[in-house]
This record gives sequence, structure tokens and C-alpha cells, in this order.
Amino acid sequence: MCALRVSKGAVMEEFIFGTFATDQLKLMHHRASLSGVQHQHMLVPADPLPGQSITVRVRTGSTLTVDQVVCYYTTDGTLPSGSHGVALNGSTLHLHQINAEWDTLVWGYSLFWEVEIPPQPEGTLLRYQIGAWAGQGPEHFADWPQVKAASEKAAAAYFRGESVPDVLIGDPQIPFTFSASVDRFVPPQWAREAIIYHIFVDRFFPGQGRSWLQTDDLNGIVGGTLWGVTEKLDYLQSLGVTCLWLSPVFVSPTHHGYDVVDYAHVDPRYGGDDALRELVMTAHQRGLRVILDVAFNHLSNEHPFFVDAHSNPDSPYRGWFTFDDSELGYRSFFGVKSMPQLNVANPACRQWLIDTACYWLTEFDVDGFRLDVADGPGPSFWAEFRAACRRVKPESLHFGEVVDAPDVQQHYIGKLDGLLDFHLCEALRKTYALGRWSEADFNRFYERHAAAFPDDFVMLSFVDNHDMDRFLLMAGEDKVALQRAVERQFDLNRIPVIFYGTEVGLHQPQSVRGEGMGLHLSRVPMVWGAEQDADLLEFYRRLIAARRG
Repeated sequence: MCALRVSKGAVMEEFIFGTFATDQLKLMHHRASLSGVQHQHMLVPADPLPGQSITVRVRTGSTLTVDQVVCYYTTDGTLPSGSHGVALNGSTLHLHQINAEWDTLVWGYSLFWEVEIPPQPEGTLLRYQIGAWAGQGPEHFADWPQVKAASEKAAAAYFRGESVPDVLIGDPQIPFTFSASVDRFVPPQWAREAIIYHIFVDRFFPGQGRSWLQTDDLNGIVGGTLWGVTEKLDYLQSLGVTCLWLSPVFVSPTHHGYDVVDYAHVDPRYGGDDALRELVMTAHQRGLRVILDVAFNHLSNEHPFFVDAHSNPDSPYRGWFTFDDSELGYRSFFGVKSMPQLNVANPACRQWLIDTACYWLTEFDVDGFRLDVADGPGPSFWAEFRAACRRVKPESLHFGEVVDAPDVQQHYIGKLDGLLDFHLCEALRKTYALGRWSEADFNRFYERHAAAFPDDFVMLSFVDNHDMDRFLLMAGEDKVALQRAVERQFDLNRIPVIFYGTEVGLHQPQSVRGEGMGLHLSRVPMVWGAEQDADLLEFYRRLIAARRG
């Protein structure tokens, strides 16, 4: 999650990549990624086209003795399985060793292996597992340990003041199924030309002649509705944006909505299903797209499926979650009790999530999804997810939140249409808010960063969002610094995102970080009329008009 640190009279170090917060955490992550059997979605090409052969690459760590590496795969959508090179379902290919590579931080050699999977026709869902062993020994499967899980646990230990282990090992004898979709999917053309406006629904506008419910407790319900968003479409259209990204609108006990109780309905406090239908229909009549924000990594501990699974070991939903012997008793989003993590490896759970997405695309005609904590379900899930969504709505857009290193973000090429560009956000803030980078530093970074991702994988730029302090607070209310950052944002080959209120100088009174603080403090109610910074708003309008040509 994104945040930064502010003190009296001075802006302190920005804080975005929490699982990489210290050199020790970076080293732990690095060692975990080089241990055991690691595939980490190393496919060549990363986004295979119909008729292309697909090279699968695998790394085995320095502490693991291996003389056989195999790939069990299917092309009919079923789960592959096998043992010691014998396929129980699907086919088997044996990888051959190609080279050894020394790593000083691990102080040992990794071995690299590869094999080619034959070309497949369009529409094929390739599913595969990687196993490795030596002699008559046990078979180890990729990717254990799960590097993300190791990083999260290590970061949680660090922030609790506990020691960080070198590597956190999972069970290497549990197979993990990878997926890749053989298709010709590219982001829709409308998305390449989009200017996205990110609306936190509870904080935007009440509508229907109502006032805010309250504005003192930003962790409570403030009273924005979807009716209110519809009433402000004139404002949004005059600003020049082309797509609305709505914060989660599903039934939830919290103001932010990332802990869902019911994925089948819009929360009544936002106006219910009718309010969303009206907004989408009216927006489409005006040429505006509508994107929903959805969390498929976790849900609320009040969700009926979790309540049943938690209380009943024989529940049909028991396997939809991961129960363990931890203090909490189950895996959750960064250990938060109210957000149990979904087990997308469970076929029924996975299909339910995909069906849920298709329902909103078809029944409400939304234009796609912003996918919260997309690195939780991981690239293989999104390969299946995007293929299913594109079948029901070919022009839909699906982009993820993956707060991780660029080499990990590259795993999502061919799995999603794109990602939110957190590294670019960090660079814009370092340069124009903190003044820690020169423009030459920024240019050097961006040239290399842009080259790391293909043109048909869209990256979305932003200078602030709902999980971090607003840029103006960070820049000491320096409006010129904001304007310089936004000019640069709009000049780059990225889809620009505007967080509601940034365009009118929305004031955030205190930082999200510090004792007793929280992420909700950046989610202040939108201001209207004379309270808006008219000069800044006109600046944004000119910039958007120039971008759209």
C-alpha cells in the first residue's frame, strides 16, 4: 500500500514499497526468489500468440540437488497433474539444463532449465505445473516458497519489531498450477486514448439535494452516492476526462469497500443497483466509460461464504480459504482479521470470481475493472480471468494494482492489459515534490522504465491516490510543484489518472502516517463551487484538452 511520511515543517521519506522497506527485506526477497524450484512465469514469449512455440524456463536453487525437471501441462482447461515425470492428467515434457549462474548474495549457483511447448491454436488455455527431483528423492514443485507470501510475512515481522528470517519456506511438495492464454488480446483502443478520473464514491458528492452525513470522521461513512456522481457528469465532461474509475461499490461494512459482503449488489448507501445502471447508461450516452474497482484477493469476514467456512469444517466453502495454525487461524490480507484471503487455486472459488466479473460486464455494461491487490491471486489467475471477460465483452479493460519490483510486474504481461505504475509515481514525487531527484535523474529512470514493458501492455500514471498522502501535502502546498509534476505526467506515454480533487487543490489537513493516523485521511470530501481552486482547475482543463488534441 502507498503512503508517505510528513513531519512539522518538513516532508520526510516517501513510503510506497513496504515489503522492500529495508535492505534486509530486499535481501530476504532476493534469496527467496532464488531458492527451491522457481518458474516465476518465465515464458518466452511472455504473451504467446496462436501458432507460436512457447519456451518454459525454470531456475533451481543452490541448496537443491536436482537431475530431473519436468513440465506437466494440459490444453483443455483441466488441471494437469503428475508424479516423477509420469502425467496423471495431460502431457509431460522434460526440461534440459542450459546454464549455471552465480549469485553473490546467495553465495551459490542456480541452474537454469528450459523446454518448448508445441504451438497452440487461438483460445487455448495452457495450464502447467513444474516438478523437479534427484534420483529417487521427493519431487519439489515450483514456485515454493511463494515469494510474495514470504515478503509479506517478513515485512509484517519487521513492522512488528521482530527479526526478519532469511527465507520463509512453504511446502515444496504442493504443486502450483500456472496458466497462460494463447490469444491475440491487446488493450482496447479507447483505453490507449483514455484520461481516467478516480472517484472515491463515498467522498465525491451526495446528490439528490442531500448534504454530507458527516465530515469529522474520515474513517466513517460520509455520504457520497452514485446518484451524486451522475449529477456531476457535466463537471467531469467539462474537465475533459473520458473514463470514470469508481472505488468499490459492492455491499461492504466500511467506507472504502475493499472488504465485500455481497458481490452481487451495489451497496444501498450508494443508491443500489439502480443508481449504477443509471450512471453507466448516462455516462455511455456522453461517451464516457465506467470502470469498477474490485477486490478478488480477499473479502469481508462477514461474507456468508467465509462465515460458513470458518464455523464449519465440512463447509463447501472451506477450501475457498486457507486455514492454518497462526494466531488468526487463517490467511488474510497482511494479517488483517476482517479481510480473509481467497484461495483462487480452488477451482470453484476461481470460477465464482470469474462469473462475478462477467455478471457486472454483461448485466451492468461496465467497461472493465481495476483489480485491487492483483499480485494476491497472481498472473495465472488473471490469464484465465481476462480471457473470460473478453469473451463476454471484447472491448473491456482490466488493469491491476501490483506494488512490487518491475521484474515481478513483468510477469503480468499477457495476463492483464496493464498495471498502475507505482514506480513512475515514486519518481514523479521524488523529482517534483521532494526535490530529491533532478529532471536528468527522472529522464534516465523513465527511459529505462518505459523500455522494460512492451507497448501493448498499458501502464497508468498517477501522482497521488487513495492510499497515500496527496501530492500537495507532500509538496508543502506548492501548487507550482504539482503543476510541473502533472505536466510531466501528461507528457509521457502512459494513461493518466487523476485522483478526485487533485485538479481543484483539495486540501488534506494531516498525513496518513504517524501515531493514530490512517489511509482514510487522504480521502477528504470533494469541494465544489467557490471552494475549488479555479486557476488549478483551468490548468487541468487546458492540459487535458492539449493531450486529447
